[in-house]
Amino acid sequence: MAFDGVTIAGIVSELKDKLIGNRIYKIAQPEKDELLLTVKGSCGQVRLLMSADASLPLLYLTQQNKTSPMTAPNFCMLLRKHLQNARIVSVAQPGLERIVRFELEHLNELGDLCRKYLIIELMGKHSNIIFCDDKDMIIDSIKHISGMVSSVREVLPGRIYFIPKTQDKAELLACTKDEMAAVLRAKNVPLFKAVYTGFTGISPSIAQELCYRAGVDADLPSAGVEAEALERMASVLTSLAEDIKNTNFDYNVVYENNQPVEYAAVRLSSYKEEQRRRFESVSALLEYYYAEKNTITRIRQRSVDLRKIVATALERNVKKYDLQIKQLQDTEKRETYRVYGELLNAYGYGVEAGAKSMEALNYYTDQMITIPLDPMLSAGENAKKYFDKYQKLKRTYEALTTLTKETKEEIDHLSSISISLDIALKEEDLVQIKEELIESGYIRRKGGTKREKITSKPFHYLSSDGYHIYVGKNNYQNEELTFKFATGNDWWFHTKGIPGSHVVVKSNGEELPDRVFEEAGKLAAHYSQARGQEKVEIDYTQKKNVKKPNGSKPGFVVYYTNYSLVIDSDIAGIVQIE
Repeated sequence: MAFDGVTIAGIVSELKDKLIGNRIYKIAQPEKDELLLTVKGSCGQVRLLMSADASLPLLYLTQQNKTSPMTAPNFCMLLRKHLQNARIVSVAQPGLERIVRFELEHLNELGDLCRKYLIIELMGKHSNIIFCDDKDMIIDSIKHISGMVSSVREVLPGRIYFIPKTQDKAELLACTKDEMAAVLRAKNVPLFKAVYTGFTGISPSIAQELCYRAGVDADLPSAGVEAEALERMASVLTSLAEDIKNTNFDYNVVYENNQPVEYAAVRLSSYKEEQRRRFESVSALLEYYYAEKNTITRIRQRSVDLRKIVATALERNVKKYDLQIKQLQDTEKRETYRVYGELLNAYGYGVEAGAKSMEALNYYTDQMITIPLDPMLSAGENAKKYFDKYQKLKRTYEALTTLTKETKEEIDHLSSISISLDIALKEEDLVQIKEELIESGYIRRKGGTKREKITSKPFHYLSSDGYHIYVGKNNYQNEELTFKFATGNDWWFHTKGIPGSHVVVKSNGEELPDRVFEEAGKLAAHYSQARGQEKVEIDYTQKKNVKKPNGSKPGFVVYYTNYSLVIDSDIAGIVQIE
């Protein structure tokens, strides 16, 4: 996941097609480090988003607008003064640097034709948007960098703009095949690292992909790689350079566990085909990818309070359960005390006064046992003492047996809510989880507030054989799926002994192919506490065999007739229906 030089080459290719010859109609600065240029011309109207944010620098075309501040910042006002209605003459990228240079043509106050340059540097914390005149003199920048901040280069009005050479890297597009091999051989680091540290514009993920294409172990020391392997590496690097020169890009996003984890402007063939989603343009890819990531991040932030409530309650119940189990173990001597009392009543008449123990035959086991005695008490009083201990431990055992069961059910319930929070993808998913916590007494409903409207729906998948599979996102949805939506002959899946979602396959009264059972089992494993494991045991049965005990927690069921399978939790390739 890197905004590297290869991705920027794809962006520049798209911007050349869409923007050259068109005019800047509107300039806005929605955020402190962000510009939004509205461009009109033969392409119609598009918006160019430029962000020099240190954590997320971006550049792509979009149709989405953003709200601007009531008073435009100084940098925005300066650009409006010079570039309003300016024509975009060219868009260029120096080599594979993470820099895009816009050449702009406009009329000054006297009506003379002038040229200016708007340069965006997409370099992490060093990202910037810089406005220069035709002699590369900096007019202004969205971030001012003084000599006290950077010893390499000042970015201030009146300074000459130049690209700092902070790393000794080869220019991939200008290297011959032999020169590429020499660059790799000169390094003594893992091969994939030699690729991204040896050439400008290549990220670690692209370096790993190139090693995969060449069939070479990415972790081998580059200095010790065999000549044949080095030749293959040079060949894939040459091929990459040719693809970039010919603007032959393949924009794709890679998914793991149903979430986007990587993107690139070249085909990431090291991942399975079903894990990749292709896009027609790099702008569409970037807008989609970061919108998805932002959604996940926002949901994580919105659910922080709920997670804290669940984690605190779970920790408290686990401690309580451990204490109850320890106390339950302490009651294991109760039957021994009962036997002591009975034997004392049966044989205690022969015990001498002041005796400290008594030997007797245990008629339950036909073995002799030694019964400790209090010498200050008679045999009958010792027997009563043991019976009292027995009764006390018996009452404790009976109470703790009920309490430990209730506490274990509460732990399972809270664990299932925790999983629901993990799989929540939308804000409406959190509403139902919050409602469950209110109903369970973990959150107080504010006075006068009504129950929020529930719009969240279960996950919906389509099996390879065309059968519809549904997955509950939380305990309320699990109950709805199992007891209201599913019919008697539909199939029901759940992880064995592990909190997780209910999975229902609509059988339509037909006999299901084996592949449907495997895919439904994978979904049950994926949406459970066992997510990420390679071997997960799944119980499955027809819905008519699943029952809900009276008074049980939401989502809790029992079943006594079932089949089992062991499967992995990878759901790549199973089609999800929105």
